Amino acid sequence: MSTTPGRAAGIPGDTAAARHLPRRLFQLYAGLALYGFSSALLVRSGLGLEPWNVLHQGLAERTGLSMGVVLTLLGALVLLLWIPLRQRPGLGTVSNVLVIGAAMDVSLRLVPDVHGLPAQTGLMAAGIVLNGIATGLYIAARFGPGPRDGLMTGLHRRTGRSIRLIRTVIEVSVVATGFALGGSVGVGTLLYALAIGPLAQSFLRFFDIPGAGAGTVVATGTPAAPEVDGGTGTSVDPARGAGAILRR
Repeated sequence: MSTTPGRAAGIPGDTAAARHLPRRLFQLYAGLALYGFSSALLVRSGLGLEPWNVLHQGLAERTGLSMGVVLTLLGALVLLLWIPLRQRPGLGTVSNVLVIGAAMDVSLRLVPDVHGLPAQTGLMAAGIVLNGIATGLYIAARFGPGPRDGLMTGLHRRTGRSIRLIRTVIEVSVVATGFALGGSVGVGTLLYALAIGPLAQSFLRFFDIPGAGAGTVVATGTPAAPEVDGGTGTSVDPARGAGAILRR
């Protein structure tokens, strides 16, 4: 991989990457918007949320803010923690903070509550599958990890602890805190944890853009950090392409 010091994160460094830029941008923003929409479906199902949204919902209940606003504010706070970890954000990182929360709030206004187990189950299943599609879209665009994923990889680098351990500690803490604050934990939370990894892996391969990863570097001129899915504990090795998933 050819790298050039000083090149900003997520900027294509060769002709092939530049040629794919419109598709990459479309995948990034379509994926982030769909992520917010899929999360809203899980909220409306009433059967449990993905780990970080348990915390977002709990904080929303306590503060009176919308879930999308809480998601955005907490994402910005987590991004500040990147500074001592010496993580560098990319376009996808900043967009993750701004787009998902807004898309979730709009979707929550449009999607009504449902009643009855069959309707709730259908909404939950749709939310999980669409979340997997969204994950494949925005990670395969290769514009950098989300703020929570960068926190995880930064802690991994600074502490030397395994990704698996750090991921587990963070997500257990997030779910426990969110539940204590009134966030929704249920069968949807468990099914999400079991299904999102295989779904994300499948859709990452489907949406992979051959050659788009070349030249994607951080501002220091070193290869970009692995882009880690927001809910799976799986990561993409930039040197091997978006279809290469590493179990941590």
